Amino acid sequence: MSVRRMLRDTAFNLARKDVAHFLSDHEERLVAIFREEIAELDARIPEEEIFIDIHMEALGEIILRSALHAITRFLVEDEHPPAASARMHVPVKSESDTGKMLLKKTRL
Repeated sequence: MSVRRMLRDTAFNLARKDVAHFLSDHEERLVAIFREEIAELDARIPEEEIFIDIHMEALGEIILRSALHAITRFLVEDEHPPAASARMHVPVKSESDTGKMLLKKTRL
């Protein structure tokens, strides 16, 4: 193993739990920023060309929260994680998620 890689791995192992705590402490702010960005993306998509109006903010939030939980789990788990049955389940349902999709009126 090269010296650079050894230093990088050592620095990562020293900081990984702090990074996980940072993500956990700032998760709501990250989600708020992400929702704003997704809302802007949703506004830029031409509505006439879409047949199903997916609530992209809620969908994006669920995906972001899942990604943050996966990153945090990666940062705090040992190098050899427990079997899938022994892992703790983290729900990612958003409070704002209504679980609905709206069908848009379209012309044929």
